[in-house]
Amino acid sequence: MSDLDFYAHVATRGDVLGVGIGAQPAEWEAVLGADRLDTEDGSLLRRDYGLVELSFQEEDGAWPCFGVSVRVHRLRRDTESSVPAALRGAYGTFAPSTRFEDLAAAITGLGCSIASDPDEGGTSGDMHRYRVPESGVRIFVRADEQAEGHSREVWSLSVSPAWWRAAG
Repeated sequence: MSDLDFYAHVATRGDVLGVGIGAQPAEWEAVLGADRLDTEDGSLLRRDYGLVELSFQEEDGAWPCFGVSVRVHRLRRDTESSVPAALRGAYGTFAPSTRFEDLAAAITGLGCSIASDPDEGGTSGDMHRYRVPESGVRIFVRADEQAEGHSREVWSLSVSPAWWRAAG
């Protein structure tokens, strides 16, 4: 397995090592470990594992996950400490960047499709947004032609059904 397999799995399945939206913080810790940064703000909790960032909201004493973000761009600076050990163990070495065309081919190879997802003012002109209709996952891709050698690199993947339902 490879880092590309990981990204394609997240894009088509919406989970990380079998854990996804609705899971409690302890379930995430069981698969990704305790090496993370937590930021709590009232009823919101952001859990940052480097490559994987999670969002939770307190509901009647429980903390279900409502958002998973795979921050591929963070690997450009540091692939070793940004990738949780569990992901390195399952997928091997992670490259500092991933080309969108390679990820798109891996996604279609798993039987899913990719659609352009026009942004209505949400991201800047240097990003393109795509979605995997079968999973609802959004993929953000660098479009900045001035960024020498970095155009068409995957910036991040976003799994957040409640947010995307509200945002369209």
